[in-house]
Amino acid sequence: MTFNSTRGFHPEREEQDLAELKPGGLERLCVVEADRIHVAPPEHGIERIEARFHGNGFAPHRHDTYAIGLTISGVQTFSYRGEKRASLPGQVIVIHPDELHDGGAGTERGLRYRMIYIPPELISETLAVSGNARLPFISSPVLSDAGFRKDLADALSDIDCEMGDFRRDCLVTDLAACLARHADARKAGAASLNWPSLKACADYLREGCAEQISMEELEDLAQMDRFSLSRQFRDVFGTSPHRYLVMRRLERAKTELHQGASLADAAFASGFSDQSHLTRHFKRTFGMTPGHWRRLCAASMA
Repeated sequence: MTFNSTRGFHPEREEQDLAELKPGGLERLCVVEADRIHVAPPEHGIERIEARFHGNGFAPHRHDTYAIGLTISGVQTFSYRGEKRASLPGQVIVIHPDELHDGGAGTERGLRYRMIYIPPELISETLAVSGNARLPFISSPVLSDAGFRKDLADALSDIDCEMGDFRRDCLVTDLAACLARHADARKAGAASLNWPSLKACADYLREGCAEQISMEELEDLAQMDRFSLSRQFRDVFGTSPHRYLVMRRLERAKTELHQGASLADAAFASGFSDQSHLTRHFKRTFGMTPGHWRRLCAASMA
């Protein structure tokens, strides 16, 4: 198992800051809690969660957002790019879009963490102002960075409350700068991107996610050949147009399930052929079945 270096990590300061994430301090973290996921309402595509797990929490899966998290208590272990990783309290986790990973607790005490999921186009668009629109790739997914942690803790300190436009814009700017600071320089570089066309394609896929969409439709909309479109789309959105479409369908399915729809009805409303089709994509993306996800969300509200 590869544990990231904790150089510059000061436990006494980390405990004080992490205690501020939830009223009651660290003594609350010693209470044995059932596995659960608390999901905050999404804001402009940004999602925030708090999760508590014992043992394996997620099977291998991948999503099309940056997953940026903060371990609050316990040891968070996960496999990423062929290596076993571990995050200690106070360390930051960065999972690049479309990278396969799993997750769970590294000790019997269990794990508590908070995570924010940021659409990669928000990061790309922010960095484009400085002339580098390519998505930053972080080669080491576990970081000990006090500045990064403080920016992240601010976003995750009150996930029950909406951030609002100004705070959200500032957060994206700060996190984009943190990602760029730790990015692999070999993967950096300016990219020539057709922003209006790419955004139009993304909007088209999002709004019509329950419908059948062809690559020819996107080519006509973007006025680009499919190869250029796919390359530029991945540079901005971190995944392929098809994968982006599937993710928007899954987002709609989660909303339907959260509102009490049956699995079959959620599948139909979100563009999947049947509930088995939805279940396969759901588990592949979120590391658990729709039923398990709904039970964990319900546990957080009990």
